[in-house]
Amino acid sequence: MTTLSVIIPVRDVAPLIADTLESLRRNARPDFEFIVVDDASSDATPEVVEDSGVPGLTLLRSERSLGPSAARNRGLAVAQGQYVAFLDGDDWLAPGYLADAVEAIADLGVDFIKTDHVKVTGKARSRARVPEGRRGVALPARSGIPPEHATTMVDYPNVWSGVYDRRLYEQGLLSFDEDLHTAEDRLWTWRLHLHADTFAAVPLVGVFYRREVPQSLTQAGDERQLQFFDAHDRIRAELESLPDGERYLPKLIRTYCALIAFHLDREDRLAPRVRRQLRSRAAAALSAMPPRLLARVLPALGAEREQLLAELVDLETVVA
Repeated sequence: MTTLSVIIPVRDVAPLIADTLESLRRNARPDFEFIVVDDASSDATPEVVEDSGVPGLTLLRSERSLGPSAARNRGLAVAQGQYVAFLDGDDWLAPGYLADAVEAIADLGVDFIKTDHVKVTGKARSRARVPEGRRGVALPARSGIPPEHATTMVDYPNVWSGVYDRRLYEQGLLSFDEDLHTAEDRLWTWRLHLHADTFAAVPLVGVFYRREVPQSLTQAGDERQLQFFDAHDRIRAELESLPDGERYLPKLIRTYCALIAFHLDREDRLAPRVRRQLRSRAAAALSAMPPRLLARVLPALGAEREQLLAELVDLETVVA
């Protein structure tokens, strides 16, 4: 019986994946499987994986790149574990973390757990904590969404910082929207908290998340950076399909506006054509938001961000 399946999408991470593979070795157990999905790497990544000798590792190779969402879905399709976890090919795990995480989710009997992680920027290390302050107790999954102006679980959209019961996959909650190459984790996290029953934040720290990697999609300056619009529009459609979805709309609008402001503040990294698309889509998204809710949310973002967004929408007109 396979207790845990760990799915690792990889693409062109040959210089970094040695740390990942060694961390898998230090977490290996006979009942754990590691499914590495190579998304058409152009470097030696698949060869490094094949030669690693990590116990329980299977390599799946793609002839053409389909993106991280499709790679994760391919891994999910063959996973046999009672529980599922994710890892990215440029990150690594603390020794023994997976065994501790599996023990935690089994003892709590929840649908999923979330853990702290370590941000790695060069030689600097900093611990990122799960927003939920109640540790080691089963909680309703939807309790991770509100309140509107606080950092909550839906603001911690790291798919690799947790372990998930396989029954969530059978319910369609672990699959990713394959057309999204960025922000797919935000949509995925919202769906999880909307439709799962229970979760828990546990006092573990296991994933070392390598930031500012040049080949990371978060560093790209093309249209993929604008897919956060698509992700949040889908979350809103999800809320509109639920009888009580409106109660979570203020939190979504707050998060959506904050992300729009974040990307506008960094628009210089985008190509001029993409920058124009960002401003056009931002104006359209803001204009489509409930006017009075928007007027309430913007001041709470701070004066600088409020001014940045107000330049794109006439608040006096939309509130009138």
